[in-house]
Amino acid sequence: MKLARPKRVASQPRQQRFAQPPKLERWRVWFVVGFLLSLFAILLGRGLYLQAWNEGFLQEQGDARYMRNLRQAANRGMITDRNGEPLAISTPVQSIWASPRSMTLLPDGQERAADWEPKSEKDPVPVSKSEIKKLAAALQLPVEDITKKLSYSRKNAKGESVKPDFLWLNRHMSPNDAKTVMALNVPGVYTQTEYRRYYPAGDVMAQIVGTTDIDGKGQEGFELTREAMLAGKSGSRTVIRDRRGYIVEDVSTIVPAKDGETLQLSIDRKIQYLAYRELKKGIEAANAVAGAAVVLDAKTGEVLALANLPSYNPNSRERVDLGKKRNRVVTDTYEPGSTMKPFIIAAGLEQGVIKPNSVVMTTGSMTIGPATFKDTRNYGPLNPEGILKHSSNVGAAKVGLMMGREDLWTYFNNYGFGASTHSGFPGEAFGRVRPWKTWRPIEQATMSFGHGLSVSLMQMARGYTVFTNSGEMKPITFTKMIAPSPGKQVISSKTADLVKNMLEAVTQPGGTATKAQIVGFRVGGKTGTARKIVNGQYSREKYEVSFIGFAPVSNPRLIVAVLVDEPSTAGNRYYGGWVSAPIFQEIMAGSLRILGVPPDAPMNNILLPGLDAPELREET
Repeated sequence: MKLARPKRVASQPRQQRFAQPPKLERWRVWFVVGFLLSLFAILLGRGLYLQAWNEGFLQEQGDARYMRNLRQAANRGMITDRNGEPLAISTPVQSIWASPRSMTLLPDGQERAADWEPKSEKDPVPVSKSEIKKLAAALQLPVEDITKKLSYSRKNAKGESVKPDFLWLNRHMSPNDAKTVMALNVPGVYTQTEYRRYYPAGDVMAQIVGTTDIDGKGQEGFELTREAMLAGKSGSRTVIRDRRGYIVEDVSTIVPAKDGETLQLSIDRKIQYLAYRELKKGIEAANAVAGAAVVLDAKTGEVLALANLPSYNPNSRERVDLGKKRNRVVTDTYEPGSTMKPFIIAAGLEQGVIKPNSVVMTTGSMTIGPATFKDTRNYGPLNPEGILKHSSNVGAAKVGLMMGREDLWTYFNNYGFGASTHSGFPGEAFGRVRPWKTWRPIEQATMSFGHGLSVSLMQMARGYTVFTNSGEMKPITFTKMIAPSPGKQVISSKTADLVKNMLEAVTQPGGTATKAQIVGFRVGGKTGTARKIVNGQYSREKYEVSFIGFAPVSNPRLIVAVLVDEPSTAGNRYYGGWVSAPIFQEIMAGSLRILGVPPDAPMNNILLPGLDAPELREET
């Protein structure tokens, strides 16, 4: 049966097929959009602030929690003598450090739980007192010291107490001792490889090579002057530290360290040992306070040996008296006394005021104004060679007074007195020669025999290269040379050769330095004895005595200069001929043998005087 469709009532409205969407008011839409945009802007601004303006702080905070840059120490360059023998080397050692910020000390009797886990990245690892005691024993340090270091804290900018993240516990330990420390597995305790300087020659080379501090930086000698060359460049590596304070290594590219360069000196280690030994013997025999000696290559100006006493052991970390660190050869000045006379005779010959056969009348004493100076005895008329042989103060003063003040000052300047030798050694003394316009006659006279001016022993030794190189003064160098450097022509070769031969007479019978003679070799040189200045006055009890000479005279190979400070005056044997000449003789003879220099004189040329021979004395 078909059902009928109901009829729509006319008054009933027609139903719509789809409902109309609700209408949103425009202000609500813009509010929501604006709110979202504001949040985005805030996030963007915060990101820019953190990345651009506060990046350093955040990076520092992050690194402090889990990252660390470790320094890779560079191996300091070796210092060797001219033959490649080591004078300073670096050996690897281990240093122990700790991070107090990463640990907290537990009370007595309390141990860290085996299942302990940090609650946050900032949570320090607890360390018990028993672990501290074991650590102190392995470090060979008092427990109190280790506890104090690990408990150390300092105030930051905000006034808060903050423990440091790095602190040395013990440095320069042997690898075995450091291995024992690290085997304890104390959290927050680490090891780092460093290098310690070792000096095989010890006190023999102390003032030349110098020393470094515990951080490996040069403090004295060539360790200081060649710091940039020897130090090299440290490397680095970045590591990650886990939550327990242990380090995970090699997490980034390692920057390798660049080792320092090798420095080869002109020093001959064998000659250096010889010079030090003989200087020490001579000082002890003379009961002197101190002494210095230098050996130069007469042809090149290279320093083959340089000895100073008293000395010290550079391998020891103990505090050393500054007087023992002084390199007296280059840093101390003194009045040269009669060792200045060859330069005066050479200047007089060069100026033409005297000739090799000129006669200078010496009457035993000379008075200028209120001052009187004397010779050991009245030698009467002397030629230039006789003035040097007998070390006549009167003769040298008269030659000096024959020259103009400015001319004599010019020769002093040309000889290098009052100026640097440019040896490259730290603290080099210039000495002093006063301006010629201030000279009075008495000062010009006394400077002619080495009083009233100051020099260093290195300056005097360099000056004698004029006589061993035909008038050419060679530059001083501590570096081994491949070829000789050109020098400065100070006087003519004729004058230089004349004075060189005159200086041989000083070591012959009747001269003041017969104790400087060497079997088989012709020797030339000059003694010097000068009163020491104490509190601005010349002392009558303290002297500085010296001898500077060369050998062989026929073809000089070496120059040796010796200075002894305050020898004993007992027995009236404190003169340069008694004290310094024998030291010279031992150093020169041994050095010539080491270098294989052939003899140039008969083997029976030794003619020593009696012990009371007056010619070994010179008036001061």
